[in-house]
Amino acid sequence: NMDAAATWKYISEKWDSSITPTLEEFIRIPNQSPAFDPEWATNGHQDKAVALFTKWVESQQVAGLKMDVLTAPGRTPVIFIEVDSQPAGSEHTVLMYGHLDKQPPLLPWAEGLAPYTPVIRNGRLYGRGGADDGYAIFGAITAITNLHKQNLPHARCLILIEASEESGSPDLPHYVEQLKDRIKIPDLVVCLDSGASSYEHMWLTTSLRGLIAGVLKVEMLREGIHSGVGSGVAASTFRIMRQLLDRIEDSATGQIKVPELLVEIPAERLEQMAACAASLGSAITETVPFLPGAQPVSADLAEQLKGRTWTPTLSIIGVDGIPGLEVAGNVLRPMTALKLSIRVPPGVDAPTASLAVKKILEANPPYGAKVTFECDKAGSGWNAPVLSAWAAESFRSSSAQYFAGKPAGFNGEGGSIPLIGMLATLFPNSQFCVTGVLGPESNAHGPNEFIDLEFAKKINCCVSQVLYDHYVAHKN
Repeated sequence: NMDAAATWKYISEKWDSSITPTLEEFIRIPNQSPAFDPEWATNGHQDKAVALFTKWVESQQVAGLKMDVLTAPGRTPVIFIEVDSQPAGSEHTVLMYGHLDKQPPLLPWAEGLAPYTPVIRNGRLYGRGGADDGYAIFGAITAITNLHKQNLPHARCLILIEASEESGSPDLPHYVEQLKDRIKIPDLVVCLDSGASSYEHMWLTTSLRGLIAGVLKVEMLREGIHSGVGSGVAASTFRIMRQLLDRIEDSATGQIKVPELLVEIPAERLEQMAACAASLGSAITETVPFLPGAQPVSADLAEQLKGRTWTPTLSIIGVDGIPGLEVAGNVLRPMTALKLSIRVPPGVDAPTASLAVKKILEANPPYGAKVTFECDKAGSGWNAPVLSAWAAESFRSSSAQYFAGKPAGFNGEGGSIPLIGMLATLFPNSQFCVTGVLGPESNAHGPNEFIDLEFAKKINCCVSQVLYDHYVAHKN
């Protein structure tokens, strides 16, 4: 059996002496994802991050490890690592996943903090990309080397680290196709890019929403004109925009009206939401930085979880055609454009739903305005398969071992991880361990992103235990 005390000692010391300092170096690299950095291919930041990671992996001198950096013209790189099974000859495979590209800085950060300046405060390492998702390659390697340290067995382990996840993983299908003969069919997929609802358990993600994103544009005039001349004769493009948005969303309730975006939530997931709400309590609401007096859309905590993980929602994440306040003149503007972000429930076919949204928005435009909706992203969500007995017990017991007797928690995530849906389609019979260190307030895409180092160590211990339990369950 795994020695829990030895595991904690080894992994904790590895984080203190090697992983955390290397993560600090990684945070200093401004390697934004391609969607946010058009010059990524020439500025060298992705290459610098890859070099940092591969140098660290090589320094660990892992027995049976082979590593490749895959590149292709116009595509971000992928790090692909194979570690032979211990002992040799296992026919089973574990695929572990993470990414190294980052979201934009999103200023301002709190006093004394900055996106590319690592700072440790109260056991938390602040900086862009540490939690999302720079730690993944270090955690994956360390989970394996802990087993080597204790002379414990594990299946063949593959580690895939991509560099376009924050852009929707556009480059990943190319590499997965290229690697399919080496990946084969994994029994277990371990994704280290998800969230945690608290720092008191290991959390397993049970579902992910998909995403439809695109630009809705309303054009009415060839050019802007004095509002005293045009208003009342020509309709405001903003008013037309409001009418169009009302076609797909009830502005009073936030309920999405498009039938193709609606699903029935499985009873098992509703039960898990109720249990999670009872466990987390008001912490569910407290993770959202409401202003004083502001309130959530529902006081029911289970309803909040449902809204965050299984309900389709519309957000306006960008705008064009509207001047800033300091330069706004009395002009009837010719055009308004909004970037729409629609979170899609698991089970919805996002490409089909995006066509339905486009049809609804563009049909019969008010006042004959020119209305277009151009979708630039349509990715479906994911609902985890039923857990096998070994996986359920491994998740329960590993969490209890390293989190003071507390078993694993199960919750859905409101965001998306494109690879998971892709792998679920390719490997429908695989088990999935989708976990991560993005706990309350860690703010992965916002200001003041941090990784809680103590929590990360515990998750690392749990993942090592899961690798061992996987081998034991499949050794015959």
